[in-house]
Amino acid sequence: MNDKVKLSCKDVTKLYGDHPEQFLKNHNYAPNDEAIRKGGYIPAVRHATFDVSEGEILVVMGLSGSGKSTLIRCLARLIQPTHGQIIFDGIDLLQASKNELIEIRRHKMGMVFQHFALLPHRNVLQNISFPLEVQGIDKNTRESRAREIIQIVGLEGREEYYPRELSGGQQQRVGIGRSLAVEPDLWFLDEPFSALDPLIRNEMQDEFIRLQSVLNKTIVFITHDFDEAIKLADRIIIMNEGNIVQIGTAEELITNPANDYVGEFTKNVSRGKLLPVSHVMDEVGAPTHPDIVVRMSDRLAQVAGQVLSVNQDVRVVDDNNQPVGVLRCQKLIEALFNQSAQATQSEQV
Repeated sequence: MNDKVKLSCKDVTKLYGDHPEQFLKNHNYAPNDEAIRKGGYIPAVRHATFDVSEGEILVVMGLSGSGKSTLIRCLARLIQPTHGQIIFDGIDLLQASKNELIEIRRHKMGMVFQHFALLPHRNVLQNISFPLEVQGIDKNTRESRAREIIQIVGLEGREEYYPRELSGGQQQRVGIGRSLAVEPDLWFLDEPFSALDPLIRNEMQDEFIRLQSVLNKTIVFITHDFDEAIKLADRIIIMNEGNIVQIGTAEELITNPANDYVGEFTKNVSRGKLLPVSHVMDEVGAPTHPDIVVRMSDRLAQVAGQVLSVNQDVRVVDDNNQPVGVLRCQKLIEALFNQSAQATQSEQV
């Protein structure tokens, strides 16, 4: 991920009802809840504003009906937003013509959804090469590209299989491969693994991480599973009733939730697996165990066994092995086993 903005979403709003554009205009594009209710409108997305950096995985979360799937469909212009701007590589997608959108989707966007939507009468090779066929690319070129993708997504030897002959995880790999055929700059994924069994889902998450390390795509990924979000995301958006409630890293959401709604998403998350040593260490030096050193970037769960086995404070170093502070055994225990103490520490930071 770098600092270059790939996709910029500005005040995007989606209202369902009669003549929503005029309704927004009459209320200076900022109607309150009462006006929306009285007008009989359903606010699916309200004033969504955020940027996605090149190479970033931005995960969007929320309960059913929170607006997350509507938002991603607005970003891809599968649904027409009522108001706002969606800037992709300097182009406002809301001002783009139908033909311009077709070209962008064919050449720059990839989309994967929960339901695989594979073509049942086509085999793996033909399904993956299908977007290139739509582009008018010759058979040899598109099949050569499809075979490269089949290797990337781990389906070698199954080129001639039909969807009915594949497991759910394999079918999802075909869907992912098909979306990669056009070599998209921007990749939308709407709960792509939620229909899979837990073990296969975990394998697909690992595969997704591997793919991203190779391909470095800009990704907007929807899920309702916070553990999945932690595993995949650079940043996370939490939505509720069409509103973006909070945007931040998983650590930021867990240690400083914006409200009780965000807190509900994070309350059962293992702090030890997520929080780094730097979150609880003291920067002031003190006598420590002479033989144990931990890095400030280590997760608490990684170092817990080592530190608790000696029941002493230990020295903390940075990635250059320079001393930066002390991890106190008592603070580690509180962070791992006492969430109320953890909340108090977060307020003090």
